[in-house]
Amino acid sequence: MKTSSLSRRQFLKSAAAGSALCFPNLIPARVLGANAPSKRVALGHIGVGGQGTGLMNNFLNLSQGQTVAVCDPIKDRRESAAKRVEQRYAADADRSSYKGCRTYNDLREMLACADIDAVVVATPDHWHVPAAIAAVRAGKDVYVEKPLGISMEHNKAMRETIHRHGAVFQYGTQQRSQSLHCAFACELVRNGYIGEVKAVHVIAPNGVRGGKAESQPVPEGIDYDLWLGPAPVTPFCTDRCLGVGSMKGVYHIYDYAIGFIAGWGAHPLDIAHWGYPHIPVEYEGTGVIPTEGLFDTVVDWDVRGRYASGAEFTLKPGSDLTTFVGTKGRITVGRGRQTLAAEPASLLDVKIKPEEIHLVQENNHYRDFLNCVLTRRTPVSNIDSAVQSDFMSHLGDICIRTGRKIKWDPAKETIVADEGAARRMHRPMREPWNLG
Repeated sequence: MKTSSLSRRQFLKSAAAGSALCFPNLIPARVLGANAPSKRVALGHIGVGGQGTGLMNNFLNLSQGQTVAVCDPIKDRRESAAKRVEQRYAADADRSSYKGCRTYNDLREMLACADIDAVVVATPDHWHVPAAIAAVRAGKDVYVEKPLGISMEHNKAMRETIHRHGAVFQYGTQQRSQSLHCAFACELVRNGYIGEVKAVHVIAPNGVRGGKAESQPVPEGIDYDLWLGPAPVTPFCTDRCLGVGSMKGVYHIYDYAIGFIAGWGAHPLDIAHWGYPHIPVEYEGTGVIPTEGLFDTVVDWDVRGRYASGAEFTLKPGSDLTTFVGTKGRITVGRGRQTLAAEPASLLDVKIKPEEIHLVQENNHYRDFLNCVLTRRTPVSNIDSAVQSDFMSHLGDICIRTGRKIKWDPAKETIVADEGAARRMHRPMREPWNLG
């Protein structure tokens, strides 16, 4: 793994110059033993809905970090999250109460605080990259939920910002740390145990149709304009902003996402790129763009492609699986508990040699991020791989929406010989929001 030459102290000092100081009441050192406050990462959480609160709970379990702030344009969510933080720290300190988790409606106010070292971004997809870029420019390291950007332009801008500022970036593809069988499968492929790769087949859960589009008054406690952020202005409705489970509009409305082809596809596509670190250069396929209801991202996709090596690529709906087919065998792996199969079965008995490629660096994805913030080591789910795996879902979506076979130039990172398809690599953003 690469290591940044920029020290954490230098990075934060230079980037936070002129920022507001918002120092919290730190937990007494006795609570976390030898981990004195100066050795802990002060965390802010941007987006504390279901997924954001789940991530926050995982970070609360780790002594390397301390949550000092939460941000969400929905008042009930940020207040509930802050209460959860303070109750947890009060219990850890064996006292009746703890006050030290600040709440913010606007991420810009939170990012102005120089005492925050890193942020966890778990917003709707259309906010992932704008929020993370703003955080890095404010001197923060970032943990960013998957998928990455809602356009390929977003992804490139995120990567450029991370490298230019020397920031630590961890992608929310937890299987790289916490599903060790996924790493083992990729190690088998990377070390040549299945021979030359001839095909990579990816299956991801299908998207959802539906959603009610009737306009409704914005409920009290929701800053809807800020929730929309860079997305177009559209009337508020519950299914757009407050849907439950897989029926959340933010997963299935094209203004905010490209659908489960990326939202779920990010996991098996990440495994595909981890095991075979290339992306296809040709894409064609079919899919359905719903015309009834609120949701309008692609469902029932069937994407076929080809790598520069000649290996076949497919992306279809179904379970959460990645299959590597080689000249000496095949491996199928999923994030589910020990979802691993091989032909021949003897591949599962292979012991990766010390001198061969090993991919795991920590068995806890969140601790890996915190340790990397402290040491400036590159996390296991780095920005370069995140961008490439996310490109595959975008290129699949673009070939479906254009109805044409498209070709990808991996050196120039652009769609070639099709200006209409290439324009789809970009998305307009509502002022004053931008990637600049």
